[in-house]
Amino acid sequence: MFSCNTSTSGHSTFLLTGFPGLEASHHWVSIPINLICVVSILGNSIIFFLVSTDPALHEPMYSFLSMLAASDLGLCASTFPTMVRLFWLGVRELPFDLCAAQMFFIHAFTYVESGVLLAMAFDRFVAIQDPLHYSSILTHSAMAKVGAAILVRAILLNLPGPILLRRLLFPQVSVLSHCYCLHCDLVGLACSDTQVNSLVGLVSILLSLGFDSSLIMLSYALILQTVLSIVSPGERLKALNTCVSHLCIVLIFYLPKLGLSVLHRVEKHSYPALAVLMANLHFLVPPFMNPIIYCVKSKQIRQGLLKRFQQKRVDVS
Repeated sequence: MFSCNTSTSGHSTFLLTGFPGLEASHHWVSIPINLICVVSILGNSIIFFLVSTDPALHEPMYSFLSMLAASDLGLCASTFPTMVRLFWLGVRELPFDLCAAQMFFIHAFTYVESGVLLAMAFDRFVAIQDPLHYSSILTHSAMAKVGAAILVRAILLNLPGPILLRRLLFPQVSVLSHCYCLHCDLVGLACSDTQVNSLVGLVSILLSLGFDSSLIMLSYALILQTVLSIVSPGERLKALNTCVSHLCIVLIFYLPKLGLSVLHRVEKHSYPALAVLMANLHFLVPPFMNPIIYCVKSKQIRQGLLKRFQQKRVDVS
């Protein structure tokens, strides 16, 4: 930790942290992380392209899936550059403005993804509860409004963070806990009073991740209630099967956040390398797994991929 005797506002330099104790092996350690990033970008790009260009996939569920893929691409674009700088180029320094900008985009895309997961939970609830009016409730206009609302909420909730950080004093050089900038990390490094920043950060989390996760649980409680009222066991299983993919990505999105939160409060200083690994997986695993889960579980996505490959082979022939 650097001294606060030479603290400044808005002109500090932050040092990224890789894996403590493994600095000499960063190139090797980073290979699987970089592969995950590349696969995430390719997978989500393919999903987004398929949904955008295939008329058979212009349905509410797949439109929300394309929004999820877009948010995953944004999250990859927000975290990948500093990982490359640190692990492959050995560049740790990051000026205040770049760090604050990265923090904004990481949290904004995380909130967008959380909002899209909530919209997808509502989509599954409507499809099971009221299938006859499904297409009339989730129209293209309604989905566009939902997408716009999710994006605006993410921007408004994250805009105060970088602005309020500029009023804080930081040491000339500060060491971050991760290979990217997070709000809680930056606030913890400040030399001045951070009560307002902490309060704004807490309210932001409660109005996004807290609000969304609560409504997702409520949606699944209502879905379960509806499914249990179905007489036929086969129809029950069929209804539940439509929720498996979404439930998997909800767990993949929220469980690492819970695990990282517990680790930070219990064993962060005892196992710093584990804390950094968990933090990286917390941002890398959801974009990596989401396309895989939907390609495995969704027949329409697989058919769309197959059709594209067959069309490509015909064009080449």
